[in-house]
Amino acid sequence: MSDPLSIFLIDDDKDLLRATKQTLELAGFNVSAFSAASEALSALNADFAGAVVSDIRMPQIDGLQLFNRLRKEDEDLPVILITGHGDIPMAVKAIQDGAYDFITKPFATDRLVQAVRRAMEKRRLVLENRTLRRAADQARDDLPLIGQTPTMERLRRTLRQIADTEVDVLVTGETGSGKEVVASLLHRWSRRASGNFVALNCGALPETVIESELFGHEPGAFTGAQKKRVGRIEHASGGTLFLDEIESMPPSTQVQMLRVLEMREVTPLGTNEVRPVDLRVVAAAKVDLADPGQRGDFREDLYYRLNVVTISIPPLRERRDDIPLLFGHFAERAAARFKREVPAISSAVHRHLQDHGWPGNVRELSHFAERFVLGVEQLPANTPLSAPETGEVLPLPERLDLYEASIIREALDANDGDVRRTIAELGIPRKTFYDKLQRHGIVRSQFAASKSGQI
Repeated sequence: MSDPLSIFLIDDDKDLLRATKQTLELAGFNVSAFSAASEALSALNADFAGAVVSDIRMPQIDGLQLFNRLRKEDEDLPVILITGHGDIPMAVKAIQDGAYDFITKPFATDRLVQAVRRAMEKRRLVLENRTLRRAADQARDDLPLIGQTPTMERLRRTLRQIADTEVDVLVTGETGSGKEVVASLLHRWSRRASGNFVALNCGALPETVIESELFGHEPGAFTGAQKKRVGRIEHASGGTLFLDEIESMPPSTQVQMLRVLEMREVTPLGTNEVRPVDLRVVAAAKVDLADPGQRGDFREDLYYRLNVVTISIPPLRERRDDIPLLFGHFAERAAARFKREVPAISSAVHRHLQDHGWPGNVRELSHFAERFVLGVEQLPANTPLSAPETGEVLPLPERLDLYEASIIREALDANDGDVRRTIAELGIPRKTFYDKLQRHGIVRSQFAASKSGQI
């Protein structure tokens, strides 16, 4: 269970301070009470994971002065001001300047608790977004192979250990897991980095073409061969040759490839000339070539020749702790590409990142991040009230959030995304409506488009 949410409460009225502190503690918050703003300022730091609740009228440093000083330190820190009736114009001005909320005396305890709970949810999302950005910045030296789980740390360590050796490498992993990324890093971190990195997908070329692509040809070698062509193998000499989906290589080509690996020489089509090549081969497979049942007609001797060092990339579902970090990196990259700001990551998006199975692995996550930045990602409206993997029932506040989000989505859908009709049906102010859209990660334009078939 996570630590209690932290609240800094400031009020020079000691009786009211004591009563308000008790109210918030009964609601489940961890409260630090101060009778002077200066005491609270001394105790706050940049990583404060909470919100501030302060009276406006106080000696020396009043609530507005406190708010202005806090805003200079961290403009995203939620500050809730407690006001008398005469202070309402000042509180409204503070809201316009960025204060989170204000509450007038005397106030109902539920009003205060709900305001604090919303402020804490906002603060949690802000801090999580900051953590993702910091982690992405720290990981840039290891890009594009991002991850902080022990599995990924071992993988990077292994790659650095073998990168500058001359051994051929076999990389295994599911579709989208990053096999070409691994091959590229092996090249980039090696003494061959100044040479060419040449990639060929064996499953994307027909048998009649792949030999010419790999070995090259001389003019007149076959019908249509009018010019000399340097093959991928020869072009990779001095660098690295990456053969993706090598299990799809035709049997006849496998025989020729085995000779290339053993002799480090190539004979282009249409000539008897043998040309030496200096290359390293990194091959990738989606299946387990050690298993005869999966290997099919892939030559066993070629497998053993490639299998000097085998690198296995874990699927994304087996390293879930890396998902937020990867998503943060992909979202930042997409924002730079599309010249947009990264939207706030809602609770619904966080749940999707952790609960989804990601069968397409890192590639699928990257595409999801792009749609998220563009605002065209529509999460399922009927989000379950229990954790899908454990069946554990969600806490009441989270269940209420999910229910509220589903009601808003239904109202938007029923009104074709029209704001005026939707807020009239929901019976809430326009500002509250937009606040809730942001909180739940709901994109109004998607509902307006859904009836016309446009995005």
